[in-house]
Amino acid sequence: MAASDRFGVQGHVSRGFEVVREVFAENFVRRRELGGACSAFHHGERVVDLWGGIRNKRTGEPWEQDTMVVVHSATKGLAAMTLAIAHSRGWLDYEQPVSRYWPEFAQQGKERITVRQLVAHQAGLFAFDEPVDRSVVADLDRLAAVMARQKSAWEPGTRQAYHALTLGFNEGELLRRVDPQHRSLGQFFQDEIASALGEGLYIRLPESIPNSRLATLAPPGRMAMLLHFPLRLTLDAMNPRSNIYRALIANPGAGIYHDAQRVYARDLEVPSGNGVGTARAIAHAYGVFASGGHELGLRQETLDLLAAPAIPPARGFYDECMKGEGVQFSLGFMKPSPVRPFGSASSFGAPGSGGSLGFADPRTGVGYAYVTSRMGTRLTGDPRDVALRDALYSAIPAS
Repeated sequence: MAASDRFGVQGHVSRGFEVVREVFAENFVRRRELGGACSAFHHGERVVDLWGGIRNKRTGEPWEQDTMVVVHSATKGLAAMTLAIAHSRGWLDYEQPVSRYWPEFAQQGKERITVRQLVAHQAGLFAFDEPVDRSVVADLDRLAAVMARQKSAWEPGTRQAYHALTLGFNEGELLRRVDPQHRSLGQFFQDEIASALGEGLYIRLPESIPNSRLATLAPPGRMAMLLHFPLRLTLDAMNPRSNIYRALIANPGAGIYHDAQRVYARDLEVPSGNGVGTARAIAHAYGVFASGGHELGLRQETLDLLAAPAIPPARGFYDECMKGEGVQFSLGFMKPSPVRPFGSASSFGAPGSGGSLGFADPRTGVGYAYVTSRMGTRLTGDPRDVALRDALYSAIPAS
């Protein structure tokens, strides 16, 4: 029995992209895939749309065409899209101080932090000093007041520190201030991107989505963690005083958007982490950004800024949370780098914990996404995703 039949691989690939289907099926045999989906658009045409395997390891339920899954930090790219639209509409300038649009943000010496610095993880605002729980996150006015009172950990613009959860919260309040309708980031994303493209993709998962459409995430085994996860980062993640613990594990921590009964929390916005959708929807959005942006009203000036190289802080791209060198961020997106390559130099996107990835590649006109129900442990590119991207690019004529 062929791997594609054995693991329930379904969907379609356009002529010339058959190799992507072969690699997708091969992932189940060689790279321990459990369930997942991969989609790609090329110059506006959907050329890959595949899904298969199991969406829930405990029940054995299959991954189906409309199965959605949380993509953790790949949500950051979706959130950044909303600011890009705001920029194209003339509502904000990346080079202006955040306080121009959100005056209360100027507290605690933050008056000179620019939008660019904030969304490039260079503001020193990677954690909260005040207590933040689900009730605060759900009350945007209370959350905004906490963020306004927060002091930077160091002089903004001097260092990079991964704003694992706080990035999206700050972006959300900034967008709420510049949007004439004062919508939340999740609502804006739904109105202006997901619904505009006719896709099932949410940063605020509604009650109407049944559990049966949602994939669960099987955690990695302890041995996989020991073999592939950086030891220093593992130890830091267990230290309540470490930067990464404060940024990701607690107050409020990434667990805030999980729900034992409903799989994922409903009607809650965590724009750095609780995006839920299909690979098809994520690839479609990135495909628009990669091919002119006309469906979303993006200006070429905005797209050129997104494609430009990242600007490092004064002390370079060493990350004070991740304790590593070389990961680069720009305008809310991750940019390709030697330690985290994807697409071409002009690409922009965001990976998520466990292996998910979405990105736009303007040079080749590619919008791509991969999602999974089994979390991986590689921080420099999940082998399943890397194999799929290699196959995809092998099918695209050199330009």
